[in-house]
This record gives sequence, structure tokens and C-alpha cells, in this order.
Amino acid sequence: MEVETISNKVLQAIAEHVFPGCVIGFVGEGQRTVLPFGRFTYENDSTEVREDTIYDLASITKSIPTASLTLQLIAEGKLALADKVKKYIPELQNDHGATVEDLLRYRVRGPQMSALKFETFEQVRTYIFEHGFDAPPGESEYTNLPAFLLGIILERVSGEILAALSYKYFFEPLGMRDTTFFPHDAERIVPTEVVDGKEIRGVVHDESARMFAAKRRAVGHAGLFSTAPDMLDFIEALLEGTFPAIVHGAQDGLGWSVNEEFFMGTKVSANSFGKTGFTGTSVVIDTDKNMGLVILSNRTYPTRPADATSVHSAINSFRRDVADVVFSLT
Repeated sequence: MEVETISNKVLQAIAEHVFPGCVIGFVGEGQRTVLPFGRFTYENDSTEVREDTIYDLASITKSIPTASLTLQLIAEGKLALADKVKKYIPELQNDHGATVEDLLRYRVRGPQMSALKFETFEQVRTYIFEHGFDAPPGESEYTNLPAFLLGIILERVSGEILAALSYKYFFEPLGMRDTTFFPHDAERIVPTEVVDGKEIRGVVHDESARMFAAKRRAVGHAGLFSTAPDMLDFIEALLEGTFPAIVHGAQDGLGWSVNEEFFMGTKVSANSFGKTGFTGTSVVIDTDKNMGLVILSNRTYPTRPADATSVHSAINSFRRDVADVVFSLT
């Protein structure tokens, strides 16, 4: 019955042009369900979405892998929440004593990365280091900057580039074969937007990450591509207790959103956690119910909707509706 209900909601969303297609995946009580719907684009002859269709995860990258790696390395004693950002990035000016925890909780403000107009990624990085933070850590304010800096810290602590570190800790041991910062199987990748007549496909949608990706530099705030089955592999690892430090940190709001009704709905437990991505993706993990959900879509195609950042947007209404169906199963 839940599959039929979800299918009806998806088909309605496609008809209303919320997105041209999507993949819904959920796990719980030893069972896994993956449901593909629609097409890559709205054209009738467009490629049909399959279970293994690859999507740009957008800001889910901030949590998987960036925040998750940070929490894991903290558990291993390789860095600490109280460590100053300056300890790992001595070039950073105007650091205001900000800590790793401040980055994970998005309590620092600085340059809006998507607004920076430079020709090379070195120029972007140098500008951010020289500008630093606008003020001492304060109230949480969601931007790309903290996760970008966390990615740099992870590389300096581990001595490995972010992509390699992600493979080492998560993608390879969990068998996430289609999860990568640098996808190459173009036929399986959905486009995310049409900009100036050019389709964005197989390269990161986020403008501030695209310059880095062009030089095969992974960054902490965006750029990961994956499939619903791979995301369910990661979710199952969390539910099975493979990475307890990540679960505990995520439930404390370190690099993850906790019990956010605007995309998790009202049926999840109080300490459920998850993340959304601008392209139309989301993950939700409820360890109390031993369940998880992933939604992958390209709702920014062919152009991003006018209500792109609203909690009342069509994609968030859809996310809530599907989450309520899934997490009502127990």
C-alpha cells in the first residue's frame, strides 16, 4: 500500500513539473525498497530513470561525506571540536577564534562563495583565506563556507585529498561503487539545469564547487554524485551501528539537520537527522525506528524554481509527504 501511495505522490509531482523524474529509496526492518520514476528531462523521448541513475547530491555533500568524516576523525582523536580553525589553516585571517565545532554548527559568516567571481580555484581559496570571517561565531547561519573549510581541514589532518579520504572511509568499504566527486558514466547521470543554453550534466551544479571540480579538486560543500542504492548502503551502515560517532554527532546537530519538519515530516522520532540538497535531493535517518529514506531528483531542471529556498516550496511539500508515508510504517 505504501508503494502505491508514494507512486501516486510522485506521479502528481511529475505532472506538476516539480521534477521530471526521481528515485525514492527506503530501508527498515531488514527490508529495502528502491522506486524509480519518470525521465531525465520532460521530453517524451528522454531517458527513463532507473534504480541506478546517478544524481548530483548538492549540499548532502556537506554531511556525506564532509561532516561524517569530521566526526569520525574526531572519534579517532585526530582532531577535536574545540580545536581552533587557525590550527589547521594558519593562513586564515580574521579567524575570531572559531573552532571546528563552530564550523560544524555553521556559526561563522564570511564570503558568499557563489558570488565570488574569479578565474581559478586558487584565487577563490586565497580570497577566502585573506578575508576570513566577518565576525566572531554567533547564531547558526547556513552557508557553504564552513563545509568548504572543513574539507580543507580534513585534507590537512589526514594528509589525503578529500575524495580519497571519502573512498577510504566510506565508499570503498561500503561498496558504494557509483558514488564519486568525478562521475564519468554520462549516460546514467541526469542533467540539473540549463544555463545560457547549455545543459549542466555530469559536472557539479553548484557554481562555487564547479571551478574546483574542473581541476579535479573535491570540496566539502558540494560536488558528490551518487545513486539511491549507494545512499541506502550508507544509511544502513549508520542504522547498523557501524559508525556510532557519526550517529551521535549527527543527532547533536553537528553537520546535520535534526528533526526538521520542513523536509522530514511529522512521523520521525525526535532525534532523527538528515540533509537536503538544492538540486532536489534529501536523506533522513531515524535510528529509533531503524529506518532511513533517500529522495533523489533534479527539480532544478530546466531552470531552478522561483521558490527554491522556501520551506513551503513544492519540493519540500513532496519531501514531507513521502517521509510521512515511509516513517508511518512502524
